[in-house]
Amino acid sequence: MSERFFLYDDTVETKTRFVSFMGEQQRFDLAIIRSDRYYGKSLILDIQSHRFAIIGTDDLDEPGYLEHAYNLSEEDAEELRSFLYEVV
Repeated sequence: MSERFFLYDDTVETKTRFVSFMGEQQRFDLAIIRSDRYYGKSLILDIQSHRFAIIGTDDLDEPGYLEHAYNLSEEDAEELRSFLYEVV
């Protein structure tokens, strides 16, 4: 067995917030992870759908970004976007 080649292996301090809220059509269960790792962006995990994305305000402004990242309808993505503008 050859030696494992690591690109990086870091341990960093994080701050994690768990949030659950009901939208008009669906429930959102999120883990919002902050660290200095992603240039001021947050790692947003949707626990129910098993999807995640690294998100900053520039990503929230990108048309279709949340719809694609979390496989959401436009209406559900807008509810999530509205919430994330408050926390990222």
